[in-house]
Amino acid sequence: MKIGNYNINNDSPVFIIAELSANHNGSLETALKTVEAAKRAGADCIKLQTYTADTITIDSDKEDFKIKGTIWEGKNLYNLYQEAYTPWEWHKEIMEAAKKEGLLCFSSPFDKTAVDFLEGLDVPAYKIASFEITDIPLIEYTASKGKPIIISTGIAEKEDIELALDACIRMGNKDIALLKCTSSYPAPIEEANMVMVKDLADRYGVISGLSDHTMGSTVPVVATCFGAKIIEKHFILDKSIGGPDASFSMDEKEFTDMVTAVREAEKAMGKVDYSLTEKQKKGRDFSRSLYVVEDIKMGEVITKKNVRSIRPGFGMHPKYLKDFLGEKADKNWIKGDRFTK
Repeated sequence: MKIGNYNINNDSPVFIIAELSANHNGSLETALKTVEAAKRAGADCIKLQTYTADTITIDSDKEDFKIKGTIWEGKNLYNLYQEAYTPWEWHKEIMEAAKKEGLLCFSSPFDKTAVDFLEGLDVPAYKIASFEITDIPLIEYTASKGKPIIISTGIAEKEDIELALDACIRMGNKDIALLKCTSSYPAPIEEANMVMVKDLADRYGVISGLSDHTMGSTVPVVATCFGAKIIEKHFILDKSIGGPDASFSMDEKEFTDMVTAVREAEKAMGKVDYSLTEKQKKGRDFSRSLYVVEDIKMGEVITKKNVRSIRPGFGMHPKYLKDFLGEKADKNWIKGDRFTK
C-alpha cells in the first residue's frame, strides 16, 4: 500500500496517524495548531472526518436517536455531530497546513457527497470508520475512486469484514488495510485483543493495524509487536479545551511518548537472525571454555579435577572435555593455561 510518499508494507516502519476528529473544538486556529503539534509529536499523518449532522443522521428527538451507555450519554445524535463536525470549508486550509509540515492528510467520508468533496481535494487515501463498515454502498463508492482504503473493524463481525472486503474488490480496489478497533470510548485494555492484528493480516492477506481508543501507549506497542503497520490515535492540542473526544485523546506529550515507544518496539523486534554482531561476539569472551585448574605434569592423567569448563571463553570448547578425560598429558601444564590440543 502506498499513501502519498509512504510505502506501507511488512518491512516498513509503522505509519502513525493522529486523528483530529472533534478536537478542534470549533476553532480553525486550534485545528491548525493541532497539525503543527502532531508533527512535533512524531505523527506521519493527520486525519479528518468529513460529514455534517445532516449527512450522518437526522434531527430527531425520538428514543432511537438518543445516545445511551457511552461518554455522550443522553445526547441527541444530531446535536453531538453538530458540535463535533469539522466544517468542510476548513478542510483545504488544514490539508495545506499538513503539507507544509510534511504530514499526509486524508479523511473519513460518511456519505457519497463527502467522497465527492474529498476527491476535489485530491486526498491520497480514505478511511472507513468503524460504524460505517456495514454501509456497503458507501464502501463501494469510496473504493471505486481507486485510492488506498483503510477500514476500521470496531463493530464488525467476521461477515461484516468479508462483506466490506468484497465490496472493495468488486470495485477493482485491492489496496486495503484493516484496523483492529474496540469501539468503546475509552476502550478497556482487556478488550484490546491484539492477537487479531496478526490474524487480520494472515486471514485476509492485507496490511493490518490498530485504531486505538484505550488509554496510554501499551496497546499500540503490543500491536506493533503483532505486526501492525498502521496505528491511529485521537490527538488533541490540550485536553483542557474539552470537546466530545477530549477524554480519550492523547495530548502532545502523550502522543510523543507513544511514538517513541512504538519506534523502540520496532527496533526491539528485530528479525530472525542467528548470527552475532561484533559486540555480541566480543561477549563470548565471558563464555565457558576448558582451562587447566591444577598443575599437570607430563604423563599425568587428565581428569575432571585438573581440567574444567570455566569462564573465560578463550580455551577449547567444553564439548571436547570428554574426549581427553583419562588420557595422559603430553607436556607440563600450569594452572590457568588454556587447555587446547
